[in-house]
Amino acid sequence: MFEIHSSLRQAPGEGHKIYPYLLKGLKIERCNHVWCSDITYIPMAQGFVYLVAVMDWFSRFVLSWALSLTMEVEFCLEALGSALQQSRPEIFNSDQGSQFTSERFLGELERRQIAISMDGRGRCLDNIFIERLWRSLKYEEVYLKEYQWVREAHRGIEKYFQFYNYERLHQSLNYQTPAAIYGA
Repeated sequence: MFEIHSSLRQAPGEGHKIYPYLLKGLKIERCNHVWCSDITYIPMAQGFVYLVAVMDWFSRFVLSWALSLTMEVEFCLEALGSALQQSRPEIFNSDQGSQFTSERFLGELERRQIAISMDGRGRCLDNIFIERLWRSLKYEEVYLKEYQWVREAHRGIEKYFQFYNYERLHQSLNYQTPAAIYGA
């Protein structure tokens, strides 16, 4: 049903703290209640780049994103910082990858008193909305192109997220755009 990239599902780094999954049975009925984040890869003509996004769970609005040639934590911090300039969630959900369990990433959330939620190990469906985002992005944009350069991938993804947020109607949002629900 959904394309899941288990090869990106990394274990937490040694000594990294793991948090429980807080979303089970939780009714999410407003924007900025829960944000989620995940990393996927974007294939290129030669190799690939990594993409991280931060999304509002309720509206499906992509708050921020960043590309990187490596899986270091910096691009995740960049995306988080950009999202936090716009608003602040009550809960932040991610997988248990080393970027999201690093002291630097968790410290940013803890300083702002944001509750931290992490998917169960190997439970990609715990973060289903961002997995759906990856599927849509890849089938509606990435797989239709063969990016030669990182800047070309950046432009294509930027254009797609603009479309996704402001033009793409979502059946689950009563045929409204994420931006209309989020109020952007």
